[in-house]
Amino acid sequence: MSIIIGIDVGGSTTKIVGMRDGTMLQPLLVRADDALTSVYGAFGKLLSENKLSLHDIERVMITGTGNSYVEGPLYDLSTYRVNEFQAIGKGGLTLSGMDKALIVSMGTGTAFVLAEGDDWTHLGGTGVGGGTLLGLGYELLHVRGFDAVMEMALQGDCHKVDLRIGDISIGESTGLPPDITASNFGKIEDMATKNDTAAGIVNMVIETIGMTSRFAARSVGIKNIVLIGNLSVSPLGRNIFDRLEVLFDERFVIPENAEFATAIGAAKSPAVE
Repeated sequence: MSIIIGIDVGGSTTKIVGMRDGTMLQPLLVRADDALTSVYGAFGKLLSENKLSLHDIERVMITGTGNSYVEGPLYDLSTYRVNEFQAIGKGGLTLSGMDKALIVSMGTGTAFVLAEGDDWTHLGGTGVGGGTLLGLGYELLHVRGFDAVMEMALQGDCHKVDLRIGDISIGESTGLPPDITASNFGKIEDMATKNDTAAGIVNMVIETIGMTSRFAARSVGIKNIVLIGNLSVSPLGRNIFDRLEVLFDERFVIPENAEFATAIGAAKSPAVE
C-alpha cells in the first residue's frame, strides 16, 4: 500500500514520518546545520530503516520554517507544502485524540495554535523556546547541544538560582505556594554550580512557555493544552507542567511522539496545489 511521507523542517532538526493506511512507521529525527542536508538525510534514513523504495511513496507533505529551502519535488515525487500552523493543529489533535485544544509547539521558539477539527487559528507565539535554552547554555555554561544542557540540569537545583515566593514572603500571604518562582535567576547563591545554572535555564524557559500557554488558553476559553515539539519531551518539563496544573485549572497534555506532531499533521493534511 502507498505511503504518505510527512516532513517537518525546523530550525535545528528535521522530523520525518511515514503513514501507511493511517498507521505510522517508526518516526525519525535528524539534526543538521543545513536544511537540505537534513531533509535528504532523513528521507534516505526512513527508506533504509523501513526497507522502502521510492515506488512505495504516494506523496510527500512538507512543512516547517525550513521548508522553503526545498525547491521543487523531492526525488520527482508528488510534493506538497503544508502551512506550518495547520500541521501543528492537525498533529496535536491527532496525537491527543481531542476534538478541540490549544496546541503549543515548543520548538526553537513557541507557537500557539487553536485547533478544532480541520480548523485552526494561529494565536501568536514567543521567541522563548529551545533556541533560547541552547543559546543561554552556550553563553553561560559553554556547552553546545540540548542533551548536554539537560544532563547538567538534571544534576542541578534551580532553587539555588531562582527566587521563590517563600524567600520573600512568610506563610502563604500571597495565596501562592512558597516553592513557586517569584523571579527567575533572582537569587544566585555564591555556591551555585553550573549544573544549578543549567537547571535555572531549563526552568525559566519551560515555566515561561507554561504561563504564556495559560494566558493564550484563557483568551479563547480553552482548558486543554497539548504540548508538542522537541522541548515538550524534555526530562524536566513534565514536573514543571505538573506544578502548574496543581495551581491552575488548565490541563497540560504531552502525547506520545509529541516531538513528531507537526510532521504527522503534515502527513494527514490534504494535498492542495
